Amino acid sequence: MRALVCSAFGPIADLRPGTLPDPVPGEGQVLIEVKAASVNFPDALIVQGRYQVRPEVPFAPGAEASGLVRALGPGVQGFSVGDAVVASTGHGAFAELCLAQAAKVSRLPPGMDFEQGAAFVLTYGTSLHALQQVGRLQAGETLLVLGAAGGVGLAAIEIGKALGARVIAAASSEEKLALCRRGGADETVDYTQPEWRRRVEALTDGQGADVVYDAVGGAYAEAALRATAWRGRYLVVGFAAGEIPRLPLNLALLKERQILGVFWGEAMRRDPAQHTANMAQLGRWFAQGLLKPAITGRVPLAQAGEAIQRLGDRRAMGKLVVLPGMQA
Repeated sequence: MRALVCSAFGPIADLRPGTLPDPVPGEGQVLIEVKAASVNFPDALIVQGRYQVRPEVPFAPGAEASGLVRALGPGVQGFSVGDAVVASTGHGAFAELCLAQAAKVSRLPPGMDFEQGAAFVLTYGTSLHALQQVGRLQAGETLLVLGAAGGVGLAAIEIGKALGARVIAAASSEEKLALCRRGGADETVDYTQPEWRRRVEALTDGQGADVVYDAVGGAYAEAALRATAWRGRYLVVGFAAGEIPRLPLNLALLKERQILGVFWGEAMRRDPAQHTANMAQLGRWFAQGLLKPAITGRVPLAQAGEAIQRLGDRRAMGKLVVLPGMQA
């Protein structure tokens, strides 16, 4: 099968289009003919050997896909060959065929096309788990989203609004902030400006945000923690800035703030029933028009490496989708 191939851990620029053996589903696995896959920040980390998981090389990156079921491994129930599905794959989605654990496969929600499906599972799954299970976001609270123009950030904006929160989006340019406003953000903040947290405090009558969703880290993290309200919840989602921050813990003590880690993949493994319930909830919100994946670019399989590089360099907004059937 055609695939984007990582032959050795190293720079993203080393990725090359090539071929890999057709995968065969094992116990509890589903074989999917990939119609679309989307680019996520973990793709940039996994090919460099900087992610929690290190697949055996050679492999294809790609953490989520949509497509058609082509075969079922032993023990798989609830799916049939030909079903349209979305899946969290971990890796392997930037190929014509990929495998996924059955527990991480869901039917494509009604009314959703394959491109939207490919841009749905990881970003919306992560953000709903972060805000609902970990952050316990309540209607009427204020949510601050860092990196708000990225895939998970835009999903967090929409989910925050669906949960009844007031959403403040923080990003690095007016173009990105405009995208956040189109996504439903009530207020926006340019976090490249000095003392940007003062803007957050002004927007919250000096109280700060009840929940902070931080997928960026780096130099922005301390200011974001300082902009968290009394007994607010600061969610550690990721480190797109590239640096894992060292936060002064007295900031947690002074306002009884909670610093909470978000590890959606592990939570899904430990509680697959909760993941199934979350995907069902997201499907209902999609049907109601509350969620709309912001697809900003489409590329053929041969250009998937370039798309990963764009995301790794923080030059992408919304979701970039890889289409194996698209001509280069």
